[in-house]
Amino acid sequence: MTVNTGARIADSADVSAEATIGIGSSIWHLAQVRERAVIGRGCVVGRGAYIGTGVVMGDNCKVQNYALVYEPAKLGDGVFIGPAVVLTNDTYPRAINADGSLKSAHDWEPVGVTIDTGASIGARATCVAPVTIGAWATVAAGAVVVKDVVPFALVAGVPARRLGWVGKAGVPLIRETEDGAWICPATRARFIESEGLLTEESA
Repeated sequence: MTVNTGARIADSADVSAEATIGIGSSIWHLAQVRERAVIGRGCVVGRGAYIGTGVVMGDNCKVQNYALVYEPAKLGDGVFIGPAVVLTNDTYPRAINADGSLKSAHDWEPVGVTIDTGASIGARATCVAPVTIGAWATVAAGAVVVKDVVPFALVAGVPARRLGWVGKAGVPLIRETEDGAWICPATRARFIESEGLLTEESA
């Protein structure tokens, strides 16, 4: 295991000797980090969370208690994974093969969930691989995501659908009446919507 200076690992955590833990990261009680997982700097992996084999996490991510991040998920910088979130890795799950034999690791190909910079996945949400959650998007608690989510989108429901837009502060954007732009009430950043996508105006 490569544990950089300043990383904290609880005695009850199960961290593979082949995992890499970045500077300032914390792995809390009963969490499991599997082989070849790479956890960036300043990350927090909460109690009972699972980080699968070869999962890659950027810097300053938070994986809350009992979340399950199955391989080969990829998380960008600043991603938030809420309590009991599940990132799946098997599109057509079966315990057995068509001939009735027990499936092994060689009988299926894992597919991953990709979550881009700054996105947040709410408590008990499920992201069904393979999907990509765009940068700064927010998935509401309890949602089931079965299609890609564009950057800055706010999605909710089963299956998840876009309800609005959010800014980098995570606050829902407000539509301006005069020119149709969207405004973040927290940061005052302005966004333009075009063809189902949102773009932040340069300062």
